[in-house]
Amino acid sequence: MDFKEKLSNIVHENDSLVCVGLDIDKEKIPKFLFTTSKDPFFDFNKSIIDATKDIICAYKLNMAFYEVLGLEGFKLLEKTVKHIPREVIIILDGKRNDIGNTAKKYAKSLFETFNADAVTINPYLGIDGVKPFLEYKDKCSFILCKTSNPSAIDFQDIKTQGKPLYQIVAEKIKDWDKIGCCGAVVGATYPDELKTIRGILGDDIPLLIPGIGKQGGNIEKTVKYGTNSKHEMTIINSSREIIFAGDKEDFAEKSKEKAELLKKEINRYR
Repeated sequence: MDFKEKLSNIVHENDSLVCVGLDIDKEKIPKFLFTTSKDPFFDFNKSIIDATKDIICAYKLNMAFYEVLGLEGFKLLEKTVKHIPREVIIILDGKRNDIGNTAKKYAKSLFETFNADAVTINPYLGIDGVKPFLEYKDKCSFILCKTSNPSAIDFQDIKTQGKPLYQIVAEKIKDWDKIGCCGAVVGATYPDELKTIRGILGDDIPLLIPGIGKQGGNIEKTVKYGTNSKHEMTIINSSREIIFAGDKEDFAEKSKEKAELLKKEINRYR
């Protein structure tokens, strides 16, 4: 089963475009876990997954939150990925890239060692650094196109060839998708640009959309402009607002409630 088929299946099965970002943070995880659990980080992730797995389409794990823990973090990443149901999309968000030979190792690490369904890729080095990821035909590489942060405009809006750089990146993504499965990372905080990028990419290229929740992205515009003609091929991520919704023993239930609310709001506009 290739990535797009797997994504379509889970979107239909759970009737959801919601992605939960499992961005663990010792300062925000419920304090009681560090006194009651021998493996607090994994028990936190496990509880969130068990509570939300039927109402989401994907989990996104930001690599930085795991790498900062050293060897423990890599073990935690591996255990967390194994606990996620096979039918759910697993995105490892490391925004990796380098020259071709190094990119091959990054691709092997993320797709084979950690068994991701999808990764995030920086396109700055061009096709040399992207192609090694695209050789994994049943996986997806989400290319940074128009990111959600305020200073994205510093480079991504610079005009060249008569258009903003992010539009040229979108055109490259469409070309690269002929080599292997490409997606685009586009922030919900830039709805007009999101509409433009979906127009460039067409119906078949998936979008990973951060910026909902704490960053303040508009859900109605995100769904209207980001989904394809079938209101699919879109993964809408929320991290902190969902996983840190509660800090008591019922934290997982609070996370479930937040995820369900987001799912319902997204589906209202689908």
